Formats: sequence, C-alpha cells, structure tokens
Amino acid sequence: MLESKSSEVQHYVGSLRYDRRLYRHDIAGSMAHARMLGGQGIIPDDDAQRIIQGLEAIRGEIERGEFIFDPADEDIHMAVETRLFTLIGDIAGRLHTGRSRNDQIALDVRMYLRDEMGQIDSALTDLRRALVELAERNRDAILAGYTHLQQAQPVLFAHHVLAYFEMFGRDAERLADCLKRVNVLPLGSGALAGVPYPIDRDAVARELGFDRVSANSMDAVADRDFVAEFNACGAILMMHISRLAEELVLWSSTEFGFVRMGEGYTTGSSIMPQKRNPDIAELARAKTGRAYGNLIAILTILKSLPLSYNRDLQEDKEPLFDTVDTVKETLRICAEMLRTVEVNAPRMRGAMRDYVLATDVADYLVGKGVPFRSAHGVSAELSRYAADHGKSLSELTLDEYRRFSGMFEDDILNLSMERSVGARNVAGGTNPDRVSSALRVARNILDAEGRSESPTG
Repeated sequence: MLESKSSEVQHYVGSLRYDRRLYRHDIAGSMAHARMLGGQGIIPDDDAQRIIQGLEAIRGEIERGEFIFDPADEDIHMAVETRLFTLIGDIAGRLHTGRSRNDQIALDVRMYLRDEMGQIDSALTDLRRALVELAERNRDAILAGYTHLQQAQPVLFAHHVLAYFEMFGRDAERLADCLKRVNVLPLGSGALAGVPYPIDRDAVARELGFDRVSANSMDAVADRDFVAEFNACGAILMMHISRLAEELVLWSSTEFGFVRMGEGYTTGSSIMPQKRNPDIAELARAKTGRAYGNLIAILTILKSLPLSYNRDLQEDKEPLFDTVDTVKETLRICAEMLRTVEVNAPRMRGAMRDYVLATDVADYLVGKGVPFRSAHGVSAELSRYAADHGKSLSELTLDEYRRFSGMFEDDILNLSMERSVGARNVAGGTNPDRVSSALRVARNILDAEGRSESPTG
C-alpha cells in the first residue's frame, strides 16, 4: 500500500472500480479461510464465527445495493475488510492470519473465472443448439460450397451449418480442459513462501470446490497462465463466431440473398430506406478484435515478470473481464439471431452454376476406369468448352461429351446437384443420410450436455 496518496495516484493504483465484481468470491474465500482458521485452532472458533457473520452481512449489503464503496479502498479486499472492522471491531484483524493479498486475489480470480466459464459453456451449448435447429429446418437445401470464395462443389446447407457445430464443439472442449488448470486452490501460499501456521489447505479446497491445491507457493501467487489460456480460448471462440458472422453478412447481401435475419437483428439506413444492415453480425465480427487484444495484453503483462508477485498482475483483470463479458454477450445474442434466420433455398439453388459438377464428371470417368488425373484433364477441357460456347454442363449433348472421351455414355446426362451430394456417402460427407446421422449425433450431444447441467443430472 502507498501512504498519503493523492487522488490522482489513488485512482491510478486502485482497482476497486472494476474488481468490485469479485465481491462474492472474495467473501466466500474469506469465509472458508475463517472457518478453517477456527477449525484448526489458529484463531478462537468464536472469533471465526463472528467474522463469518460479519462477512455474510457485508455480502447482503452489497447485494441489496446498500454498501458504500469508498475510492480510498484500493480494491475489493480492502473494501470488505474495512467494512468488517466497522461491523465487528478488532476481531476482523484475525481474518488475515495465514494469508496474503497475493494468494487472496489469485483465489478470487480463479473462483470468478470458474463461475463465468460455467455460464459461457451454457451459452455455447445454446448457440450450438441454435445451429442444429437451423440445419434441421433446412435439411434439404443445397448450396454451392466454396474454396477461395469460388464455387466448388454442391453441399447440403445443413452440412455447411454443422461445420460450425464442430468448431464450437472444439471450443467447448478447450474450455473444459482449461478449467482443469483454473480449478486449483492457491490460498495458503501466503505472499510467496507459504505460511507458518498449521492451516488445512485441503479442507479449504473441498469447501470451495477446488480439485486440488497448488504445489508451489511462488508459482501460485505469480501464475496467471490460466488467465492467458482462457483469453486464448475466448479469442479462438470469437474467431469462429466472426467466421460465421462473415458468412451471414455475405449471404444476407443483395448479391447473394441466401438468408434473411429478423428485423430485431438488422437496422435500416439513415438515408436509404431499403437497407437491412446486418449490424449484429458485423458487431460480432468486430468484437473478435477485442478478444485478440485482451489475449495480447495478458501475454505482454506476463512476458518479463520475475518471480514471484508483481503489481503488474493487477492489470490482468480488465482484459479478463472484458473477454468474459464480450464472449458471453456475443454467444447469447448470436444464438437469438440464428433462430430468426430464414433461408431462401431456391435462391441458393439458382445461384449455383452447374460447373460445380465438374468434379462429378471426373469422378464419372474414374468409375469407367480412367485414371483420376486424366479424368480431371478431360473435365477441365469440357468446362472450358461449355464456357466458351455459353452453355452449362447440363446443356451439353452426349455427342459433345464424347468429343472429349469415348467413355461417356447416356447416363452422363443424369448429373444433378442431388446426385452429387448423394454420392458423398462417406463419414463426414454431405450425403443426406450422413447429414441426418450427424444431426442425430449433434442432438444427442446437446441432450447429454443439457442433462449434465440440470440440478438432478
């Protein structure tokens, strides 16, 4: 603590204006610590109970909006402790026995992040559910799949949407793995070397729901890897949202016209009344930059810090809080937006040029015994011939096909978008039966996640 701070310095070093959101976790950690101190005989049990009662009263004041946050208190820890002294007197001074601000704040941030990750996981599940619902509503629609933003091969729209289900599934897996490193109890590490009291760290871990206790006191107070890892998970998740948002922006444009989003998720122009601007998708795309910036910020904060604790670590919170808020809000509003999306399947179909069947022509020849590279060359020549003559592949006659290979027979004239997607009957392919199976699997995954989240699950 700095003595006799000016108001400017006080504001500069203080974190109460943003770390007050940690109050529940700070109080819960302090109550568990007090209970352990009393149970171990480190402080009188009666004092421990009075401390706990005082902390409960403070929590109630904050939740009822009665608590007055004094800027003179640098952080949420000091704000709570100052009020505790007012409520119960000098007994409040026993609470800090066997701990430091260093392990206390590490505890608070871990507890906060653990809770927020649970909410993010639920919101992520709902977004994935909205994707499955969108795919199910439009399971027969066919559109061109793209590479290099050029029409490539026909795919089911549902197959395209389920690609995002897979991306967000990986995000859920990353968050679950990250949680293993978040859910480690640092309390008991003291300032950096441990504490000279017979504390029971395992008891505190059990009460607060931690999987294990930290193994090294210096690492425990200096570690913010879990913050960086979460921010990395958040940045990747937002990148996936941005890719989805970009496609919605493209698809809803006049040139594409594939989808239409609900009016609540678009805006008009100040001078052009015909416009339906995809503002929500555009903002989701832009907010990804915040998550990237927050990841770079925490990595930069940590990159040159010597062991153990340094005040630099106070700067971990705003980037963390911003990523948490951005990810949660974006997931929720994007899930709501997806549920309003209307698909124009005829427009998708009409936008396809049947040159997307060129690969099917090559595959046809392969089925007749032609090596693929030779078949690919024939298909390329056919495509150029059709384009030069202003025709589509479906408009070519059998005689025209046979100019390029004698292996073509009448059945080449049966090529269609439906036959093309149906031919991709491999695991992970766009064949309708495979996509229907993928939808069932996706539903089962979501149902299982829903059961695990339920109180009785």
